[in-house]
Amino acid sequence: MKEEFLYYLWENRLLSKNLVTSDGDPVCVIAVGNRNYDSGPDFLDARIRIGHTLWVGHVEIHVNASDWFRHGHQDDEAYKNVILHVVYHNDDKRLSLPTVEVSGKFDWGIYEKYEGFLKSRLWVPCEKLIAEIQQFTWLSWLERIVVERLEAEVKDVFAKLAVNNYDWEETMYQRLMRYSGLKVNNEAFERLSKILPLRILRKHVDNAVQIEAMFFGCAGFLEQDFVDGYPVLLQREYKILKSKFNLVTMPMAYWKFLRLRPPNFPTIRLAQTASLVRCREPVFSKLLELKDLSSFRQFFNVEVNEYWRTHYLFDKPSKESNKSLGTTAVDSLIINAVVPALFSYGIYRDNQELKNRSLGLLDIMEPEDNLVIRQFGKMGVNVENAQQTQALLHLYNNYCKKRKCLKCRIFTASKIF
Repeated sequence: MKEEFLYYLWENRLLSKNLVTSDGDPVCVIAVGNRNYDSGPDFLDARIRIGHTLWVGHVEIHVNASDWFRHGHQDDEAYKNVILHVVYHNDDKRLSLPTVEVSGKFDWGIYEKYEGFLKSRLWVPCEKLIAEIQQFTWLSWLERIVVERLEAEVKDVFAKLAVNNYDWEETMYQRLMRYSGLKVNNEAFERLSKILPLRILRKHVDNAVQIEAMFFGCAGFLEQDFVDGYPVLLQREYKILKSKFNLVTMPMAYWKFLRLRPPNFPTIRLAQTASLVRCREPVFSKLLELKDLSSFRQFFNVEVNEYWRTHYLFDKPSKESNKSLGTTAVDSLIINAVVPALFSYGIYRDNQELKNRSLGLLDIMEPEDNLVIRQFGKMGVNVENAQQTQALLHLYNNYCKKRKCLKCRIFTASKIF
């Protein structure tokens, strides 16, 4: 038996209505209380009638009654207001607190189904049940999940903001850097944004060569001998700038090229980001002024240095092509970097219009196309916009992969009872 499953039974009122304490007093649950995800009792402010007395207080749940002592609750002031101890096995009678043993007090088939979910080898445990879920239930769950995802993103934005002394420009730069690397190079780009802060780049926004010298130099791409004149020029500039600002150089091993299409090579992404920082500075202030999706997309339409039109790597010429950011890459930056930052600023400034504007972008943007979304599509899940794909990504990464089925509405709503 798992404690998490007992929480689920209690919260959803799936226990027998004929509960009694170990002393034989009948128990009537009027209100189960509020689930507590922090330290302290599991459910707060419950209302329970035990015998003829109505109690208001907290409920603690354990697999074994002895867990109360094993966890040290008897010495914790936070547990003084516990009015009921709910256990699967009442294996310890020392506690002078009303205790209910729930073994045999629920439909065992629910637990068997839950265990089946945990042991499932399907891509997601509910793969064969999703088709049964009513459209309204499914869409309302996705709406709740996308809010949860945004809440997590807002928390991340404010954490970075505090580290950056509430410099919104620096924070926006770090988010844009992280999501410029696609998934495979996200960590490398984020590391680069921290060793090459925007405050240093700002001093040279009028010099494209020096901006690229710092980007490619700190990234470790200039630590070799070159034939082409352009990387030699960057090397020379970086040597001076490195000494001037005491810059740090990353090992090239941080960067991944394997199985990436050339337009997505980190060298090209760096060139694009360097141009964006130089041409659109101050980035965050300008993003705040934009009102519609076409304006946001146009914002990211910047030209890279001429050298990159005929190269994907230093010293390796290629067929000439346009290396500006494509629509898919731009939309990814808007979805993952811009929307959470603008929404966070809306919270920071108590600006509802800005929050609505950022959420509105997700409503009108095309659904994302990636492995997770395609897999849900094979299961019959149709999505209409980026808001729903963001919800599905959060659902998969934070519920399905971690087998948190009991917290997912699909488990509750599917026909398993």
